[in-house]
Amino acid sequence: MKIIINNLAIEYKDEGEGPIILMLHGWWRSSSDFDVITEKLKDKFRIICPDLPGFGGTERPDTAWKIGNYVQFIENFIEKLAIKPSILLGHSFGGRIILKNQFGAQKIILISAAGLQTGGWRKKVFMILAKIGDIVSLLPPLIFARKKLKTKFYELISSDYLESGHMREVFKAVVEEDLSIFAKNIQIPTLLIWGESDFATPINQAHLLHKFIKNSELKIIPNAGHFSFMEKPEEVVESIKQFI
Repeated sequence: MKIIINNLAIEYKDEGEGPIILMLHGWWRSSSDFDVITEKLKDKFRIICPDLPGFGGTERPDTAWKIGNYVQFIENFIEKLAIKPSILLGHSFGGRIILKNQFGAQKIILISAAGLQTGGWRKKVFMILAKIGDIVSLLPPLIFARKKLKTKFYELISSDYLESGHMREVFKAVVEEDLSIFAKNIQIPTLLIWGESDFATPINQAHLLHKFIKNSELKIIPNAGHFSFMEKPEEVVESIKQFI
């Protein structure tokens, strides 16, 4: 489905009937990530999943958005569709948005949510290495293979930075913000779902969020990583149903 918000053409999915679950996907992903769990939930819930600006079938913003811009976008999206989500579900980057604003929901579900700066040292090291890579690739004769060299370099130091492509400036703006204080202010029931082997948002972040959000419960999915809801959908859906 298509809708225009903030002068951007927005792609979104709207399936099922019942209380509304608004799902927000991760960085460089799309609403399609939720297809499997949507199938398992849409018999009792109305599932709405937008492709966030810059991802999937949605146009990218023309400026370097920060988390606040994405929060405003979701507020406008909710108003445009004239809906009132009962439950918010956010994976990774989608979790960042929910940590900052719960949009009047009754409950929230955070799956491997990003937003805490516990890995700040890792980001700083990456940014330093990235700058070195940029400079080195400008030296002759490396300049002639600049694009290939940068690609290999970013692959070696493993980061979403390379994958962000034309959204690189947005990525920089997003990861700079520590949302710990917002997490501590969340009052509504919260379910934290985490893959035991999550590398992108390590398990220590799950325990920190569990500590910060007083009314929260933590479900760790064994033998799963950052995409536990895709790797172990039955287990994740069962946890969601029990929580709801």
